[in-house]
Amino acid sequence: MSYFNFDSTRPFDVIPLGRVAIDFNPTDMNKPLSESSNFNKYVGGSPANIAVGLARLGAKCGFFARVSDDQFGDYVTNYFKNDGIDVSHIVRCTNGENLGLTFTEIKSPTESSILMYRYGVADLMLDVEDIDEEYIKQAKMLVISGTSLCASPSREAALKAMFLAKKNGTIVVFDIDYRSYTWKNKDEISIYYNLVAQNADIILGSREEFDLTEAIMGGGNDDIASAKLWHSYGAKLIIIKHGKEGSYAYACDGTNYKVNIFPVKMLKGFGGGDGYASAFLYSLLNGKSLKDALEFATASASMLVSAHSCSEAMPKVEQIEKFIAEQKANGCGEIVECRV
Repeated sequence: MSYFNFDSTRPFDVIPLGRVAIDFNPTDMNKPLSESSNFNKYVGGSPANIAVGLARLGAKCGFFARVSDDQFGDYVTNYFKNDGIDVSHIVRCTNGENLGLTFTEIKSPTESSILMYRYGVADLMLDVEDIDEEYIKQAKMLVISGTSLCASPSREAALKAMFLAKKNGTIVVFDIDYRSYTWKNKDEISIYYNLVAQNADIILGSREEFDLTEAIMGGGNDDIASAKLWHSYGAKLIIIKHGKEGSYAYACDGTNYKVNIFPVKMLKGFGGGDGYASAFLYSLLNGKSLKDALEFATASASMLVSAHSCSEAMPKVEQIEKFIAEQKANGCGEIVECRV
């Protein structure tokens, strides 16, 4: 079943909105962050990674963001341009805000973490004046990241974009993307996550993120109940991720899948979700079945957690297809359909 009818006359496939940041990943790995001295610099931030991932797969992307008016702002904007991402709606900050910085810790082959600097950052300065309805009309999908909702004026800008997308028939994708930084309390998180989830066509998140979204409603901790709740508001596809245990996909027509991960030698515990989202959305845009889209997305996620970077390691179509073929030759990659 095809869950969406995409307007082929729209020039942009996807416009993500939100966080563009800088990742510093250690090259002297298997140490705590306090002992790491050498780092590689990459473009980071979940919406930015998703845009890069989609562009590498051949999708045409735009972007809504604010970035710093300095050399780091130059770096991320030029990086987007080099991948063919439209930067016409990336605005420079005027009051000295900086890009958010993320220092990652790769402590061991099984343990990693991130340290984020998220106060006074450029991406949270995205303003309602930056949201252009004509731009949204040109896109098949709008991706809203949960981190854009944690503070004003970015919060209002994201909500404006969401309502304009609904008005103009642009598919709303909610990548919950929870980061504890900047949020004041769990009620605030649940209120704004709820508002976007109630208007989303596709929702992607971990079990923890769905629990936060549903907290104010007294829900949580049950995948089937979560899927039924958000389907009742009109969402077509719900993806709930459980880390190494894989993920579950719930479609509005009652089709449900248990998705097992592809076994890889994991280098880090982050970045996989962005690879998953970009490959999943690309698959839907290109008419893949839900099962094939989940397989493609899971493969991309596995490739990302085994790579040193996030944005730089986003794979191309032929790389994912080769990875899947190799995994299947080894008897891996089963996706199980289940009825609930």
